[in-house]
Order: sequence, then structure tokens, then C-alpha cells
Amino acid sequence: MRIGAYTQIQQVYNTTKPAKVSKTQKKGFSDALSISGAGKDMQTAKAALSETPDIRTEIVNDIKAQIDAGTYGVSGDSFADKLLEKFNQGSLAL
Repeated sequence: MRIGAYTQIQQVYNTTKPAKVSKTQKKGFSDALSISGAGKDMQTAKAALSETPDIRTEIVNDIKAQIDAGTYGVSGDSFADKLLEKFNQGSLAL
């Protein structure tokens, strides 16, 4: 057995010394959130809208009272004008 051959093999595989492992410094990453001015305005509007009731009961109750009393009337011309206006805006499809 040749000892010289063994040292040559050690050099090829570099098994004489374990590789030094350097410690890596952990950098602390943290998530950050920044909201633009438009986003803040949208949040404010959304909060205000969520606090607003879907039905304005004071108006609905007033109209119901007029219907029950038989005093609620709608002008045919006014209704037709508003109907045509909505149709021309494209929000009303037939």
C-alpha cells in the first residue's frame, strides 16, 4: 500500500479538514404596509358608507303615509321624462 496515493486522494476530496461554516447574520425582515392618500380616502368613504342605513326610513315612511292617505301622486310627464333620461344614459335596457 502506498501512503502517497492516500494523501493524493485526500487532496482530491479535501477530506482532511471539514469546511468551515461561516455564520450568516440574520437580517430581520418585517412586512410594511403603506396606504396612499387615495386609499385612505377610500377607507374613510367606505367606513362612512357602512354606517349609513340602506333605506332612509323617514322618506319611505312619508311616502307610505301619502299612499295610504291617497294623496301620493306622480305626474305622467315627469315619470316619462325621467324614464327617457335613464334610458338615454344606458342604465335602463328594454
